[in-house]
Amino acid sequence: MLRDPEKFIEDSVRAIRERVGTAKAAVAASGGVDSTTTAMLGKRALGENLTVLFLDDGLMRKNEPESVTDFYRGLGLVVRLVNAKDEFLAALKGLSDPEEKRKAFRDTFYRVLSRSLEELGAKFLLQGTIAADVVETKKGVKTQHNVLEQIGINAAKAYGYELLEPLKELYKDEVRQVAKALGLPQDKVGRRPFPGPGLSIRILGEVTEEKVELVREATSIVEEETENFRCFQAFAVLANDKATGVSESGGRKYGNIIIIRIVDSTDAMTAVPSEISWTLLERMRNRILKEIPSVTRVLYDITPKPPSTIEFE
Repeated sequence: MLRDPEKFIEDSVRAIRERVGTAKAAVAASGGVDSTTTAMLGKRALGENLTVLFLDDGLMRKNEPESVTDFYRGLGLVVRLVNAKDEFLAALKGLSDPEEKRKAFRDTFYRVLSRSLEELGAKFLLQGTIAADVVETKKGVKTQHNVLEQIGINAAKAYGYELLEPLKELYKDEVRQVAKALGLPQDKVGRRPFPGPGLSIRILGEVTEEKVELVREATSIVEEETENFRCFQAFAVLANDKATGVSESGGRKYGNIIIIRIVDSTDAMTAVPSEISWTLLERMRNRILKEIPSVTRVLYDITPKPPSTIEFE
């Protein structure tokens, strides 16, 4: 537990200001609590010399690019929305191995960022890497796209800019303390995590535009129905295989499988499946089957972390 969030903010702002000086900098922000907290620390340190870069990778929640960029502008931040959907989908094409997908996403993410920083004339990048990202990447559990220098990749040499990670020693619960002390609204402080590679790792197997749209709709349903349910994360996953079902006319229907995952956690290092009412599960199931006709089965995952991870890939 972070003892003094205010002191952490003061120290972080000073460190950012001393390192960047009067140069231009950017922050890669997604709308989650980690990157938003980093953006607010950067704003305090650098003012208008900081630009928020939101990369629309085509793998976000429904309507996310518009809602997040509007929110950041409401905080007084300078925002640039970068449309890179086609670039990310092209990089993921044909890949089914989870680590290959994560690394392809990472390479594309930093390539697009590097180009965007060059256009801004910025030499510094702030990002919201936290301790859990570093631990899982270094242990080989899974590659987090925002971990570079901790695994020997020098950002300056590889991408042409210096990297600042003010939250890299904090865990999720500690980041939330800092976010609250910065005055962020409670719905952002307590916002459920969303993976850096987005919906690409909630699609088991190869990523296609059609699959992204399907799992995006299922995710929207799960998030809407659990809006008032207290948990760490709630989302949908699209299985790689299909299952036989029965059509309304009584014929055979071979369709998609959606898995619902809802867990409780504090620091994202361990998690337990949430005990959820049968009524709520039925409501989610009914909406998914009705609103996504290609789905024939809806499952609920009850595996803790460990042995599983929170995300499927």
